[in-house]
Amino acid sequence: MKILQFGRFYPPDMGGIQQVMYEISEGITKNGHQCDVLCSNTKAVYEESQFEKYTVYRTSSYGIVLSTSISPQLIYKFWKIHKKYDLIHVQAPDPLSFLALFLVRPKAKVVIHWHSDIVRQKKTLKYFMPLQTWVLKFASRIICTSEKYASSSPFLQKFKEKIEVIPLGISNKSFIANEDNVQVIQNRYKNKKIIFALGRLVSYKGFEYLVKSAQYLSDDFIILIGGTGIQKDNLLTIIKENNLQNKVELLGYLSEEEKNDYLEACFLFCLPSITKAEAFGVVIVEAMMFSKPIVSTNMQDSGVSWVNENNVTGLQVDPKSPKQLAIAFNKISNDKKLYEKMCKNSFHRYTKFFTREKMVTSLIHLFKSII
Repeated sequence: MKILQFGRFYPPDMGGIQQVMYEISEGITKNGHQCDVLCSNTKAVYEESQFEKYTVYRTSSYGIVLSTSISPQLIYKFWKIHKKYDLIHVQAPDPLSFLALFLVRPKAKVVIHWHSDIVRQKKTLKYFMPLQTWVLKFASRIICTSEKYASSSPFLQKFKEKIEVIPLGISNKSFIANEDNVQVIQNRYKNKKIIFALGRLVSYKGFEYLVKSAQYLSDDFIILIGGTGIQKDNLLTIIKENNLQNKVELLGYLSEEEKNDYLEACFLFCLPSITKAEAFGVVIVEAMMFSKPIVSTNMQDSGVSWVNENNVTGLQVDPKSPKQLAIAFNKISNDKKLYEKMCKNSFHRYTKFFTREKMVTSLIHLFKSII
């Protein structure tokens, strides 16, 4: 099979969907198929990158507007290369990819990988809806990452016969911590219990509520948040106004190696997101690979509450509740047997549902069935 994977960005530009795209291209090519990538660059330059058995085409971008890369060259490049492929695999939501499909109308089969509804841009959604509906009609299949999201998305209910549920998966081979660095981190924070969180500093991630939870925690804990984004100044203000400088630290950008070190060093991982824009939580799976208990929010219609099984791999709390977050942290901390059970269950759930091999095997089976 010759597959073109279509998405907004690709590593080294990192994020949950980018990580999954990498796992898909790597996994499919290792199974003897071609899986190239077409995406936007993060700068106004066209680049081609040759990996071991596949090519990544990065088209020139003039910036981001409403979470969409402004890259007219992407549409032109898609028109030039689309006939080489048997199947187009589109990572959604991505309005630019949808526009390219509409304009080019490839004869190859199209599969939409539905990671999330468009949640935040409600005012512009009504203008985008006709294009989105056209693409969903045009597609041969729609992949959802959890049963919960597939059944709750209002945009997918007319297309139930096209839906396949395939959980996201990642390989643990590249997720290795440096033990010396881990020890340095733990020493730096005087062996306090590290509550680690990671993601873009944007409103739907709910980091402000995690910061505020520090008010209800003893000095035995330290909250560390990795990532960059527009909410940084707001979070720093909350930290200062509540005198939490000794309890919360914003780490800024973390490399993949640094991320692994913090995942290994932490006591538990927290995902405090507040809307279904957090549809799955790939970062939870990464924490599970390191056998960490998870504290996450029970968001209606999001797959996060399926990924983190309540009272098994961690605990779920209501969104926007600093007190409930603190109670969950303390509950896990105060019960050694519970902590050890959740550590064990966390890794077990990763191996059962969320490996790259399981995801790629399911994708290849699906692709072969429709070509």
